[in-house]
Amino acid sequence: MKKYLVLADGTVYEGEGFGADTDSIGELVFTTGMCGYIETLTDPSYYGQIVMQTFPQIGNYGMITADCEGKPALFGYVAKYICDEPSNFRSEGTLDKFLKENGIPGICGVDTREITRKIRTGGTMNAAICSRVPDSLDEIRAYRVSGAVAAVSSKNVRTFDAFGDEKHRVALIDYGAKNNITRCLRKYGCTVTEFPYNVKAETILNGGFDGVMLSNGPGDPAENVGPIAEIKKMLGKIPLFGICLGHQLLAIAAGGKTVKMPYGHRGVNQPVRDVCGTRTYITSQNHGYAATGEIYGAREIFINPNDGTNEGYEYPELNAFSVQFHPEAASGTHDAEFLFERFCEMMEVNG
Repeated sequence: MKKYLVLADGTVYEGEGFGADTDSIGELVFTTGMCGYIETLTDPSYYGQIVMQTFPQIGNYGMITADCEGKPALFGYVAKYICDEPSNFRSEGTLDKFLKENGIPGICGVDTREITRKIRTGGTMNAAICSRVPDSLDEIRAYRVSGAVAAVSSKNVRTFDAFGDEKHRVALIDYGAKNNITRCLRKYGCTVTEFPYNVKAETILNGGFDGVMLSNGPGDPAENVGPIAEIKKMLGKIPLFGICLGHQLLAIAAGGKTVKMPYGHRGVNQPVRDVCGTRTYITSQNHGYAATGEIYGAREIFINPNDGTNEGYEYPELNAFSVQFHPEAASGTHDAEFLFERFCEMMEVNG
């Protein structure tokens, strides 16, 4: 089935459709991971976006429910080649079937290297996956990702017991949390209670928790005025650990701001340098905004050596720290998982 990838600048790529037979408009982004496409497809942080894989062949090991990070929220999927006959003893079905079941259109057979170079040169742009080339680009160009956190956050409060003996009780605010954040906390002896994005600070501060995890999530950080106001009420009153969007929201709550990056950092091979030491970690990332500005009590602890953008702050006076990358990364890397241990040590001292 013939499909087209139409970019906001008017460029048209003809390819073969797979997944759901529907049209879709979104923000086109690329991710550089050589593996982990299941986790990419099910990361809620991709809400409103059409995701393109730079690795040429996708779907080789099929789809595996246990590896999913959440409910798929992306608006489209682009790859060079799709494997129709996966070979893996854990495989439960094909990528094509998974996208059909979740109403997500895909396109393959396009030159993903050329498209990646275009985005790296001109920046992230909107695009459409469609069955015919539209007469006008107005609808594509007008698209904006909005209401993203509300769309992907859980609607109910859920509690997950620690693996083994309980050492700490953690409130996780779900802005679009990946499942492995909860698993990592439980592995370190934390009983995790997951709250919707709009939970009130008073509910958490009066809930007997030892610390708060601010999760990853999609969209423009500055759009989340309500959640930022609630984080501000918790500053200095309870240990806080922010990841990705949680990192950005914490920075804004402390007086900073965020800026949109030309094409962001997405993939499982992103370098992060420890500014307080000599190490460079290889990390998993998925973000299109960076924290910056005058942030109260913040001390920069990680930067990206490629472009100098911030990758982490600590707030000694506020008993908080946050990172832009994913220390809980699944399918990898695991370089920065020690940050969960640091969070537990912070709760231990605070207790």
